[in-house]
Amino acid sequence: MLSLPPSNYNDVNVNRVPQAHLQALFVRIGKRKAFGRECRDQTRQFQQHFAETIASGPVAEPTFTLVLPMFIDEARIRIKAGDGGNGCMAFRREKFVPRGGPSGGDGGHGGDILMSSSLSHNTLVHFRFNPEYKAQRGGHGLGSNCSGFAGEQTTLNVPVGTLLYDDLTGELIFDFARPDETIIIAKGGRGGRGNQHFATSTHQAPREHELGRAGEERSYRLELRLLADAGLVGYPNVGKSTLISRLSAAKPKIADYAFTTLEPNLGVVSVGDWPHEQSFTVADLPGLIEGAHLGAGLGIQFLKHIERTSVIVHLVDVSDSTDRLNPVDDFKIITEELRSFDPALANRPTVLVAAKSDVANPDKLKKLTAMAKRRKLPFFAISAVTGEGVDALKYALADMVATHRPVQIENEKAELPSRPSHPPPPSSVRGRAT
Repeated sequence: MLSLPPSNYNDVNVNRVPQAHLQALFVRIGKRKAFGRECRDQTRQFQQHFAETIASGPVAEPTFTLVLPMFIDEARIRIKAGDGGNGCMAFRREKFVPRGGPSGGDGGHGGDILMSSSLSHNTLVHFRFNPEYKAQRGGHGLGSNCSGFAGEQTTLNVPVGTLLYDDLTGELIFDFARPDETIIIAKGGRGGRGNQHFATSTHQAPREHELGRAGEERSYRLELRLLADAGLVGYPNVGKSTLISRLSAAKPKIADYAFTTLEPNLGVVSVGDWPHEQSFTVADLPGLIEGAHLGAGLGIQFLKHIERTSVIVHLVDVSDSTDRLNPVDDFKIITEELRSFDPALANRPTVLVAAKSDVANPDKLKKLTAMAKRRKLPFFAISAVTGEGVDALKYALADMVATHRPVQIENEKAELPSRPSHPPPPSSVRGRAT
C-alpha cells in the first residue's frame, strides 16, 4: 500500500510524462471498479505522484493497490415521490347519444417511497454511490371516465439498526430496531380530478380539470448503529480481534501492529447445549487512544456502534509488549474517552479483562486486579492465544447480557396502507364542484 506524501499534486502535469513510464506504473485495483468521487480523487493522486516519482529518476515496476472502504455506516439520500397524474377534460361522443356530457377521468396517484429494514444488508454502501431515488408518477386521466394508472411504489432496504434523520432539521424520523419494519418516507402526489366531477345542473359542459399534485421531496441522513449485546473496547493491539475470533466464528484481520481493525466486526457467541443453548452478539470495535474524542487515531466515529450494547468488555494489556507502564491508567483513559463521547457509556455494565495473561507482567496484573476489586468490577484474566480463561469469560458475558438485555415488547405489526390518505385540493384549484 502506497502512502502518499502531503505535497502539492496540482503542480504536476501528468500529460508530459512518457506513456511508457505510465504503463510501467500501472495501477492495479484488484478487479474492483473505480467508482465514486473518493476513488477518482485517490486515483488522480496516484497518477500525479507517479509523475513526481518518474521525474526523480528511473523507476522499477511496482504494483500498487487502491483500497476502498467497504463498511459504510453513514449516508445521505435525496428522494422524490411520484407526481400525481393530471385529470382529463373530455366529452362523451357516441352515435345516438347527443349531449353525452363530460367524461374526463381522474389522474392516478403518484408512487410512494418506502423504507424497510432487512437482514440481507449490513452496511449503507448501496446508498453512498447511489443517493437519489424517484418513484413512478401516476398516469394521466383518459376519456370515457377512465382513470390513470397509479405509480408503482419504490422500497429502499436498510440494515437493522439504521436511524433515519431529517437532513434539514436533524429530527429523528424512525429507528429500524427490528427486521421487516416498513414506513412511508415520501408520499406520492394526489391525482387530479377530471372534468366529470365539475358538472352541475347549471354547468353541464365543464371544461375545468385539475392538475396532479407534486410528490413529496425529502432529504434524509442515514446512520447505522450495529445491534450487539456486548462491545469490545480498549487500546489498539490489546487482543480484541483475537478474542472475538475465539468466542465466535468471526474471522477478523489479526496482526501484530496497531489499528489492524479499521471497521467493526460482529460475531455470534453460543453458550450451552441444546435445548438450553443461549446466544448473544459481540462487536469488536477499532482501538481507541488518548485524545480520540478530539480526532486522534481513528477518532470516536465507531463508538456509536456500542451505544446499543448491554455490556462493555474493556480489554487491558498486562504484558510487556507495550510501552505503557500502568494498566490502571490505560483503563482510566479509555473510560474517559467513552464518557467524552456519551456520559451514559461510562455507567454501562462493564467487564474488565486482563488480556495476554500468558505473558503477563505480574506487577501490572496485580495493579489491575486491585483496581477491579476497589471498583467492584467483574474481572477476568485471559489469554486468547492459549484459550486460558476464555470459557469462563464467555459464560459470565452470557449471564450479564441476559440480565441487562432490554426486554423487547412485541407490538402488533401495523398494516401498511396501500394508499396514504391524501388531503382534498385547496379551494383555489377546486373549481365548481358538485
